[in-house]
Amino acid sequence: MITCHLKYIIDPYQLEAFEDYSKRWIKIVNRLGGQHHGYFMPSEGANNIAYALFSFPSLTDYENYRKKMFSKDDKECVEAFKIAEDTRCIISYERTFLRPVFK
Repeated sequence: MITCHLKYIIDPYQLEAFEDYSKRWIKIVNRLGGQHHGYFMPSEGANNIAYALFSFPSLTDYENYRKKMFSKDDKECVEAFKIAEDTRCIISYERTFLRPVFK
C-alpha cells in the first residue's frame, strides 16, 4: 500500500471553492481505485494550510490513476481541475508518499 499526503497552501478567501474541489476529488479517487481518507481544512492556527490523504494498493495502481485523471476523457476530473484553475484556490502543494506501519 502507498499513501499520498498532500499539503496545500490555499487562498483563505477561497475556502468554499477549495472545499468544492476537495469533495469532487474524494469521489474521483475512490472511483478510480483508491481509498480517500479525506481533506483536512484549516480550523485553528494557519488559515491557508489544508491536507489530504489517500491510498492505493501499489505505486503502479497510483500511476494508473494519474494516467486516468489527466485524461481529457474523464469529465469529472476536467471539471475539478477547472475549479482550481478558475478560482485560484490552490496557491501551491507538496506531494509526499508514505507507507503505513501497522505492527
